[in-house]
Amino acid sequence: MMRVIGLISGTSVDGIDAALVEISGKDLDIEVTLLAGATYPYPDALSKQILEVCGGASLSMAEFAQLDDAIASAFAQAAQNIQNGNPTAELIGSHGQNVYHRPPTDDLELPILDSGLKKIPNPKSKMGYSLQLGRGALIAHLTGIPTVNNFRAADIAVGGQGAPMVPAVDAYLLSHPDKHRCVQNIGGIGNVAYLPARQGNWLEDIRGWDTGPGNALLDLTVQHFTNGSKTYDQDGAWAATGTPCKALVDQWLSQDYFQQSPPKSTGRELFSFEYLQHCIADASAYELSTSDLLATLTELTAASIVHSYRTFLPRMPDEVLLCGGGSRNLYLKQRLQATLEPVPVLTTDEAGVSADFKEAIAFAVLAYWRNLGIPGNLPQVTGADKAVLLGDVHLPHNSKDAR
Repeated sequence: MMRVIGLISGTSVDGIDAALVEISGKDLDIEVTLLAGATYPYPDALSKQILEVCGGASLSMAEFAQLDDAIASAFAQAAQNIQNGNPTAELIGSHGQNVYHRPPTDDLELPILDSGLKKIPNPKSKMGYSLQLGRGALIAHLTGIPTVNNFRAADIAVGGQGAPMVPAVDAYLLSHPDKHRCVQNIGGIGNVAYLPARQGNWLEDIRGWDTGPGNALLDLTVQHFTNGSKTYDQDGAWAATGTPCKALVDQWLSQDYFQQSPPKSTGRELFSFEYLQHCIADASAYELSTSDLLATLTELTAASIVHSYRTFLPRMPDEVLLCGGGSRNLYLKQRLQATLEPVPVLTTDEAGVSADFKEAIAFAVLAYWRNLGIPGNLPQVTGADKAVLLGDVHLPHNSKDAR
């Protein structure tokens, strides 16, 4: 048995989720017990800077290093705080703060490489790129606990999307002997893990991808129309007062990302403030109020999830389990239920895994697997050529294993 801390701040940038768990077993026999879970908000200035960088703001290298250190320090503090009054952790798995994600592409032009002996033609690359700040070496140093981070890089290096990372963990914690389930995380971006019933070669049939916007456009809308005095639509109460415009939702769903077949991943690079501005311009033709716009964007999140299921799943699930911040948006959950009827929409809480801290728990498990030498990606989910070990291991300077 090992005590592990999982840390993540998602694309909503609303704070660091920390989970302290006890883990035993390896694969199908894995058991995870949540000892403590908490969300630690970023300082306002740090959160603002992260959102600006995610939105494309430029940084000098000195500013970049300072931001990386500030995020790592905040993550280390979260790891220290979650242990207060609890047993000491033996390992940390830190996803860090995602600030940039580029899926694999055929359109990337790369220069000719000159090895000094011969020129190596490399005009195009399908390899993606993903950057999560909050360097693991500093977290390990500040906490005195071995830390695994940079989970996406190894999957990307073997041709994968580097996302979503969590379906492998979902498979072992949330699959069912008889039910086909979809585990739908709704953070800033939405992502799904399709878990067939545990029958036959069920592991080979697991699928997963980013479904599109989760809370990102909703949060940006609230921030824009309140001049920053509010950051999100609590419980979806504001959107619930509006009326969604079906014509707009249908128009937006025709866009390329929603039609693209998995494996696929996305982020704030696509569903950004610039994207929202286009949505606002489209809405002006229908003379939508702010509440109508919020209702319509909420409908886009729900409709993109359902469209994704109906288009790309081998079959519709027997039930959907929500997690992430969007699982607490009552209006969004209501719209998902109405659109998915008769499939029940529940939360992972009802299946025994915390909906608020499932993603943090997942990175604790991925770090645990890395420690045991167990690959953590699913090639059929990310598009990678093979299963690989995920994450870079950093030992604290006080570790007897440190070199």
